[in-house]
Amino acid sequence: MKKTWLLGFGFFSISITWALYNAFVPFFLEKFLTSTALIGFMMTIDNYFALFLQPWIGSRSDRTNSRLGKRMPYLLIGMPLAALFGALIPWHTSLLTLVLFMVLMNLSMSLYRSPTVALMPDITKDSKRTQANGIINFMGGIGSIIAFSGGSLLYEKHASLPFLTTSVLTLICLVILLGTIKEKRDAIAYAPEEEKPKISFKGQWNRPTIFLLGAIFFWFLSYQGVEAFFTLYGTNHLHLTEGQSAFSLAFFSLAFVLAAIPSGLLGNRFGKKRIIAIGVVGLIAIFAAISFVDALLPLRALLLLGGICWAMININSYPFIVALGDEQSIGTRTGIYYLISSLAAIASPPLMGGLIDLLGYSVLFYFSSGGMVIALLFLLGIRDRGLPRAIAAQNGSTNI
Repeated sequence: MKKTWLLGFGFFSISITWALYNAFVPFFLEKFLTSTALIGFMMTIDNYFALFLQPWIGSRSDRTNSRLGKRMPYLLIGMPLAALFGALIPWHTSLLTLVLFMVLMNLSMSLYRSPTVALMPDITKDSKRTQANGIINFMGGIGSIIAFSGGSLLYEKHASLPFLTTSVLTLICLVILLGTIKEKRDAIAYAPEEEKPKISFKGQWNRPTIFLLGAIFFWFLSYQGVEAFFTLYGTNHLHLTEGQSAFSLAFFSLAFVLAAIPSGLLGNRFGKKRIIAIGVVGLIAIFAAISFVDALLPLRALLLLGGICWAMININSYPFIVALGDEQSIGTRTGIYYLISSLAAIASPPLMGGLIDLLGYSVLFYFSSGGMVIALLFLLGIRDRGLPRAIAAQNGSTNI
């Protein structure tokens, strides 16, 4: 558990960077672009890299064998580069330089995101992975809270301050990880996969995997639309200030942090599918309710409840996907998990932006609620009898 908490600093750096990026970069783009759909498209740059790079990087890290281990070399390269280009974003002088810095930062993030996530199952026993995922996401949620709350205060003083602060924190996190996580010492079974010519999932596809990936796509389709446009929704639809709009997301992140570890424990006790389903149903109702809210206090109250439901979903879904494969494919499955979530994130902002252009910002949460309904249907298609035998056997104890 000590190593898991330390590994959480990697998730802290990823979460604080993405939260800050999604909260404030739309304001930069809005100065150059009038189309909400085009802003949404620009916000998907990171997901194009995730689509092509993260599955390959994840699979490649499975087969890497260096002095630092399988995953750490990717962190050592990607994190400093992401810190550098992230700090440069607010210093853009035109749309061209803004997009250039965005692309370079997202490319750098893609180098280490999958290896960072894959470190958790590397150093954690299967029976403890759901709780461990709760711990590292707790740390990630702390990063989001700092980004939305502290970042909004720094942004009002100068647009560059939150980005510079985040870059410094990313470098500090890298030092902590390099000093405390020794893969060849801490991994349960350090054994790099043999070289393969391409990513292979032969023999690993099954009905639960396919249906779970379908559910993951649609709940990320809903979530990414909200994440990309919430600050603009707050300023343009609810007439909040930029700081108020960004700070409101801190309530969502706060609830996520508080619910992260309990969600992992509940998933382990009652079954991941059941806890995920409760979270999905909750977000269907909450997103629908937000559509009728026009005051700050009830909005933030609903965001608190939404954060709890999102924790139930997000904490349990990644360990579920990993459990459906073998130990040698952890990095590859991590990449596929991000491939599907990235496909959703690519589709959601442009689609949502186009609908906003046509129907106004009020459509945001109707769309998100509908996406969660489809995710629930996919989730209900997962039957215990379709699970691999070893996992189905756990259903009576650790529960999947």
